[in-house]
Amino acid sequence: MFRFKKSGLRRVSPLPAFVLIVTLAIFLLGSCGKKEEEKKPEQAAAEPVLKVGVSLFLVGAAAGPFGVPARNGIELMIDAINSGSLPAPYNTKGMAGFMVEAKYIDEGGGAVKQVIEFRNMVQRDKVDFVIGYISSGNCIAVAPVAEELKVLTMIPICGTPRLFEDASYKYVFRTISSSVTDSVAAAHYIKAKFPNVKTMGAINPNYAWGQDSWRDFNLALAAVIPGTKIVTEQFPKLFAGQFSSEISVLLGKKPGVIHSALWGGDVESFVYQLAARGLHKQSKIVLTTAEANMFRLGSKLPDGIIIGARGPYGVLARKTPLNKWFRETYFNKFSTVPVYPAYMTAQSMLAVKISYDKASKAKGGGMPTTEQVIAAMEYLKFEAFGTTIDLSEGNGHQAVTEHAYGLSKFDRDAGTQTITEVMWFDAKCVNPPKGVKSAEWIKGGMKGAEC
Repeated sequence: MFRFKKSGLRRVSPLPAFVLIVTLAIFLLGSCGKKEEEKKPEQAAAEPVLKVGVSLFLVGAAAGPFGVPARNGIELMIDAINSGSLPAPYNTKGMAGFMVEAKYIDEGGGAVKQVIEFRNMVQRDKVDFVIGYISSGNCIAVAPVAEELKVLTMIPICGTPRLFEDASYKYVFRTISSSVTDSVAAAHYIKAKFPNVKTMGAINPNYAWGQDSWRDFNLALAAVIPGTKIVTEQFPKLFAGQFSSEISVLLGKKPGVIHSALWGGDVESFVYQLAARGLHKQSKIVLTTAEANMFRLGSKLPDGIIIGARGPYGVLARKTPLNKWFRETYFNKFSTVPVYPAYMTAQSMLAVKISYDKASKAKGGGMPTTEQVIAAMEYLKFEAFGTTIDLSEGNGHQAVTEHAYGLSKFDRDAGTQTITEVMWFDAKCVNPPKGVKSAEWIKGGMKGAEC
């Protein structure tokens, strides 16, 4: 820097100017810091958010018919809960007045991986409750961990009766009937519609779900149509995708009815292959989970297949105002109709909302504890989207519901699958009495059933 004086040109040190600039910068930064500090109390006063951890099949063969609709059901419910747009009497905003947000993980990888993921959601991500598990192996594996970590865990889809028949839980709830009702209701449907059936066969995935489903069905059918005999049992590997050898055996044995609890991509592969070889023309076929796939299959699904939705859901749900709201809202949001996994996750979320609201009201407002929510949920009975959910088993943690079946029928004018000849079976008809294990009940001829 240079200055002109009468005495001539002289160099002046730039240090004072530099110091001035640095001082000004520090002042400005300090001002910004004060503004940030002033914001902190306002941020701290923000309302807490309830976090739900969700585990469903989001990739692979089970994602399309199961995991994606199940996730859609949860997303729809979170939007409706946060906006207060659920129909009355559930139209209060939030859960206990608090907003809800979700963290999603994929259910794939097996039970060991899911236990690790469950711990991560609770301990690392600090979720307030968990909803999930389609696989029977996964739900059985995470249930004891939920007890250990003391976190509310809702099982919306996993159907194995072992969950509550072999153990008792405080923190775990299931808002659907067990898979026993799938088999018992199917047997009653066959008796009502096809009473002359004398032989039966099966094609089921070779693990607990498939084996238990088939055991319950063949015992139930033998009880309602005495003298019915098994002529073949086929147990392909889960997600095998190719069933040509099993279909050959079924074609050769000619059972009057064929039971199948195949699910996900397997049931679609089975339908394509059985239709090509005409298996449905010689045997009545029961697909206990196929409602989730029927719209994806479209005209490839032959008419007259006995279709189940693992309960009174999807096209088998009763036509109530709540069901109308759910179907219309779901279609408007996702441009497709809701199938039963969407119903199951949605009603599980509804049970949590009801219980948070109930527990908050009981304590005079504010966020309830997990234990208070659990106390509010035990033995809860509520109207869901097309049926009534009654948490009357498993010490108030296991639901019982009615069940339904119908026959597939492709509507060529509308270009879509429909269901015909639907029959509903009362909860007291298809669920074992309190305290009685399902296998023993079925083996004993289903005594006490009110059909």
